[in-house]
Amino acid sequence: MSTTLSVAPERSFGAPLFALALLLLGMLFLQSQVGAHQVLLLVLGAALGLTLYHAAFGFTSAWRVFIRDRRGAGLRAQMVMLALAVLLFFPALGAGTLFGTPVSGLVAPAGVSVIVGAFIFGIGMQLGGGCASGTLFTVGGGNARMLVTLLFFICGSLLATHHVDWWFALPSLPPVSLVKSLGVAPALLLNLVLFALIAWTTVRLEKGRHGVLELPAGSARSGWRRLLRGPWPLVWGAVALALLNFATLALAGRPWGITSAFALWGAKVAGGLGLDVSAWAFWQMPGNAKALAAPVWEDVTSVMDIGIVLGALLAAGLAGRFAPSLKIPGRSLLAAVIGGVMLGYGSRLAYGCNIGAYFSGIASGSLHGWLWLVAAFVGNSVGVRLRPWFFAGERQPQGLTGC
Repeated sequence: MSTTLSVAPERSFGAPLFALALLLLGMLFLQSQVGAHQVLLLVLGAALGLTLYHAAFGFTSAWRVFIRDRRGAGLRAQMVMLALAVLLFFPALGAGTLFGTPVSGLVAPAGVSVIVGAFIFGIGMQLGGGCASGTLFTVGGGNARMLVTLLFFICGSLLATHHVDWWFALPSLPPVSLVKSLGVAPALLLNLVLFALIAWTTVRLEKGRHGVLELPAGSARSGWRRLLRGPWPLVWGAVALALLNFATLALAGRPWGITSAFALWGAKVAGGLGLDVSAWAFWQMPGNAKALAAPVWEDVTSVMDIGIVLGALLAAGLAGRFAPSLKIPGRSLLAAVIGGVMLGYGSRLAYGCNIGAYFSGIASGSLHGWLWLVAAFVGNSVGVRLRPWFFAGERQPQGLTGC
């Protein structure tokens, strides 16, 4: 995630009050239409959005600065997040229940569609300027360009649902859960060793190029002011995201996901325009057909996604950095369009995004999560090399600029 902290806009209570008002209205609406369960999920989404914004916890920029500059602090923070997540998730998934509620992981087949989808998604991350979580929280933070990325993210997701039956028929392994295949303790040990190895590799490569590790940026704020207004150290974000994903497992019965809602939103709009998406194989699958037939506010992922946007809006207002600008250079706009479509299309092929496939997939012990990581990293490497053409001469704006 890229931020500039030198000059902040004048502080105003308008944005945080507006965010709180929207959040309260959303809670009242959900309580009246669905019940307290969806209200809690909206609040949980808002907590995720606030965490993502205040910690500037981006996946896209963390991978970009490592690929381009061999700076690995962001990647190491991701390993901390994943390590804490598996320590929390694996025992619960092994038992099959959490606080008396049945839980299951996001475990998907590992095959050609995951490799191709994650690779496409990785390129889209660098061109679109964000991942799935990054797109949502930067939209909430006031980044107008990311609204374009989000719109075409939704379009790409819808397009993929028309094709995924072909992609899913390509060769793949059946869904493999390391927790069930190896047992809780061996799966934990294997994953923790891999996280440590990745972190150690980033340290070696960063020291090899720069001599020393980059020191984290300081902050003039401390105590409750820093907690409320940010910015947070990356490790705070890593720990908070792992805990909030675990809370999602407890409330929803499965881990955090993002992009299935984008496909659903696209299908709802397309259906409203007269396109019979219900005839597509993807939307005839029982779970997808049920989601398509039900109101959006009954969909867990949709409610949490809206919460992420509102939480990021609240965080941006508290930080005094909500200052949207509609000035988007032409090439940057084109990159947002292309990147958004690639993000949406790739996430459906790969059974998820940086959250549903990478974070929650690995936290679920799914083999496809590790395959996603490798393929998406290769895609990011290609995307980093394509970025200079789209962003040549573009001046980095003040404030939040993307994931």
